Amino acid sequence: MNLGALEKFAKEARVSLMRMVGDKIERALLSESPARRENRRAVEELERVIKVRGQESVVEEAAYTWFNRFCAFRFMDANRYTSIGVVSPLEDSTQPEILAEARNGIFDERIRDTSVQEEVRSILSGALPSTDPLGDAYRKLFIATCEAWRPTFPFLFKDRSAWTEILMPDDLLSENSILAKVRAAMTLEDCESGVEIIGWLYQFYIAERHDSVMDILKKKTKVG
Repeated sequence: MNLGALEKFAKEARVSLMRMVGDKIERALLSESPARRENRRAVEELERVIKVRGQESVVEEAAYTWFNRFCAFRFMDANRYTSIGVVSPLEDSTQPEILAEARNGIFDERIRDTSVQEEVRSILSGALPSTDPLGDAYRKLFIATCEAWRPTFPFLFKDRSAWTEILMPDDLLSENSILAKVRAAMTLEDCESGVEIIGWLYQFYIAERHDSVMDILKKKTKVG
């Protein structure tokens, strides 16, 4: 297991995800934002949460929520816990298997909500207008899969939160996307060698936050 590569990935992923989430918050909170027009309830919920907890806390939570889920599904894909790869592609492909299969009309057996299946079909066929049909279809599939796995892993896939969903990163399919970096860092061999890879990723991801908290404690200041 290449711990150096995992450390580099986890630390960079935290910075990148927090930046992406922060940007999405700024855009969503605009008075005439697309997010507000399309999902006013989610944006209003986001505003309430920020008012209570502060924007920094919200950014941190949304970033690690998506990091945890992306990494968890990569681990589950590698160990065949998922019947269709959620973040992993088939061999000689770059698209996540779940999206490639949906394009062929095949859906993961866990996604039993026919309305999700129909919406994904409509996006892919062009019946529902979209500036990024593959990206939008994949987001729907990913969120539906999170919901399907919630009864099994409630600590990882908590009750659906509209504000968290609208802060999901946009670019998930390009060769420079966070998912591409997840797959590169979490090789199939490393994932199949044991669950310790998850522990290392967690430790590396929180390293900067851990250090900042320790600095605060050394000054005998209360930690927020």
